[in-house]
Amino acid sequence: MSSSSAEQVKDAAEHAVVSEHQSFMQIVVRRFLRHRLAMVGSIIIALLVLVAVFAPYVAPYGYRDHHYDSVLHSPSLRFPLGTDNVGADILSRIIYASRISLSVGFLSMFIAMSLGTAVGATAGFFGGRIDNVLMRVVDVALCIPALFLLLMIVAIVSPSTTIVVVAIGVTNWMVPSRIVRGQVLSLKEQDFVEAARATGAGTPLIIMRHILPNAMGPLIVNSTLMVGQAIITESTLSFLGVGIQPPTPSLGNMLTAAQTYLWMAPWMAVFPGLMILLLVLAFNLMGDGLRDALDPKLKE
Repeated sequence: MSSSSAEQVKDAAEHAVVSEHQSFMQIVVRRFLRHRLAMVGSIIIALLVLVAVFAPYVAPYGYRDHHYDSVLHSPSLRFPLGTDNVGADILSRIIYASRISLSVGFLSMFIAMSLGTAVGATAGFFGGRIDNVLMRVVDVALCIPALFLLLMIVAIVSPSTTIVVVAIGVTNWMVPSRIVRGQVLSLKEQDFVEAARATGAGTPLIIMRHILPNAMGPLIVNSTLMVGQAIITESTLSFLGVGIQPPTPSLGNMLTAAQTYLWMAPWMAVFPGLMILLLVLAFNLMGDGLRDALDPKLKE
């Protein structure tokens, strides 16, 4: 095949893939916009992200501010969600804690997705012995209880926000790796991949440019659900005292502080718990909408 013919084949293949991808993305966007619960979840997430980003300007007080004349103050105009046992405004601490939770959720998801994509793409594309070895590693990792492994990591290393992010990320890459492997196995024999091979494209280019972009649908859905899962995991670690450490506010360590005052000041536990519920529910609603929108079996 001459170089000009090879270039024509490559251009035609890329044009067909791009056109099909654009038309499918238009359908996905329309489906998602029609999904009311997904839109509700997306709006909630957008608002919470904005509040978290602009926390210093939105929060009535700083998270280190203590009002010793208003300890365990019930919700009022001055303190809309009340104060805790050291006189800190619960609303302000929740706003700053949501910044921590969202940061942990997104960053740990990025780490897990990066590791899972690398392992899954390598196993699916090369197959054979490489696939067997990598998938057995995944099987072994899935057999280890994630919470137990997390507790071991934070017990060995002094807990901090960075350690929590990395620990959650490196204990949640297995499911994404299986998703990517399944997608790569079904895509690597498609015509557009064969056309890329015919033009002399190398393995890294084929994986990064031709296969992974077409395998992103299930990964995007899983990533939204993983953010909610990471928020719950971070709250659990902080609640157990091995996650985000005071005075840095975390929804988990706020619940820990509320245990002693549960009957005296129930708002200390109720409002951080409701924030965890709202965050996780919003991401799950968004994930459900993306799953339905990206399902090729559903009609327009």
